[in-house]
Amino acid sequence: MAIYPGLTLSESEVAAIVDYTTRIGLELDVRGLMNIQYVVVGGPAYRSPRTVDGNSDHKTEVYVIEVNPRSSRTIPFISKVTGVPMVKIAIKAMLGKSIKDQGYEGGLYKRQKLVGVKAPVFSMSKLAGVDTYLGPEMKSTGEVMGIDFEFRPAVAKALMAAGMTLPPEGTILLSISDRDKAEAVQMIQDLAGANYTFYATGGTADLIEGLDLDAKVNRISRRLAAHPNVLDVILDGTVDAVVNTVTGDREVLQDGFHIRRAAVDIRIPCFTSLDTARAAVESMVGSGVEYNVKPMSEYLAGPPTTA
Repeated sequence: MAIYPGLTLSESEVAAIVDYTTRIGLELDVRGLMNIQYVVVGGPAYRSPRTVDGNSDHKTEVYVIEVNPRSSRTIPFISKVTGVPMVKIAIKAMLGKSIKDQGYEGGLYKRQKLVGVKAPVFSMSKLAGVDTYLGPEMKSTGEVMGIDFEFRPAVAKALMAAGMTLPPEGTILLSISDRDKAEAVQMIQDLAGANYTFYATGGTADLIEGLDLDAKVNRISRRLAAHPNVLDVILDGTVDAVVNTVTGDREVLQDGFHIRRAAVDIRIPCFTSLDTARAAVESMVGSGVEYNVKPMSEYLAGPPTTA
């Protein structure tokens, strides 16, 4: 997923990215589009606009992963949410017309008063027997975009378009790896606060019960020979969604495969990335999210002013 603008980046991180991008582009003498991948090291493991102040400085470092003299699938998304025709500008630059001559300045383009979220779409249901677990390789077959004036409705729109809708309250199956358990606490508390009922495997059930929440926790077996097990509650329609994060352990991966495959087969949301699951819970669970339905021109004009 991708989000515009960088709501969870600090000012110093944004400044570093703009500086590095400018220097790299000039040094490589790029004429046209350039794709750079950055990683921010340090700071909180999970950043949410709800919990992170984008204006504060974290103790972090920005590193360049790779630089490619080409476009990316993010270009149409960024062009749409900024109103800047990036491909047209790039082509004219390749033909010898500078960015300045086209009416633009260097540096970071002015921040729009909207939030855009790009989400991947998968065709796993049409590929029988394929594991839906996501790794670094690309498995998405398309993308959707959600736009609104605030973060939560923008995420909600993107996830709804991607077929990953969570009900305001319901029942969820959690099977969370040990390395993700600490980061899952806030999400579990949010789900409990929205009157969700939990089905969970052993270690995850221990975590939920240890939080002393006013929520029902149903322990189920990960072993398919025992009943009720994870597949039972998915296939009989008991749960509305699944969160299954995994480690590299072979047995866990195999067990998780059956969980993820069953969720896809009956077409309920299945999250294998904790940060995506947390964004979905923050944006769609609990009190209803009010979102706008407007033409793109009105979003680019900014939110209406109130007297």
